[in-house]
Amino acid sequence: MSKAEDRRLDALQAALAAEHAAVYGYGVVGGRVGEKRRTEARAAYDAHRARRDALARDVRGLGGEPVAAAAGYALPFSVPDSAAAVRLAAELEDRVAGVYSDLVRAAEGDARTTAAGALREAAVRAARWRGGSVAFPGLAERAGTPSGRGRPDPDASDTATGPAASSATASPTA
Repeated sequence: MSKAEDRRLDALQAALAAEHAAVYGYGVVGGRVGEKRRTEARAAYDAHRARRDALARDVRGLGGEPVAAAAGYALPFSVPDSAAAVRLAAELEDRVAGVYSDLVRAAEGDARTTAAGALREAAVRAARWRGGSVAFPGLAERAGTPSGRGRPDPDASDTATGPAASSATASPTA
């Protein structure tokens, strides 16, 4: 396998891990979000499941073994109510956008177009949940800030490290 294919496989695996975490996170969102946004949460959940399944096929297509979902994930902050569920949904989308920005960089041709579409979809969902958008979706957390303004996110979990962990919902729990 060439270095480019290795980079693409690594980026696909990171995106797959992030989608596993997003699917888990949307289970929490759906259980806490208010009735008015429950349909939106279900649509996002279904979109992440579909992306997860497509990524697993892509990983297999490159000869890799798709990374498995963890049994559970530590959330980046407590989600006791609907307002926190909405914040979590926006955070999930931001983190997924981050890994798709990496996949756009690693992919070529149709795979790059697909990754860019996934990045766009995550950015649109994040903007809907947040009620506003950011200039470069998926890149703020790469700078270690929620909005690229130089302040660390007080709600971010400090337990996850590495490229896949920073883009996944949170770290797996034991």
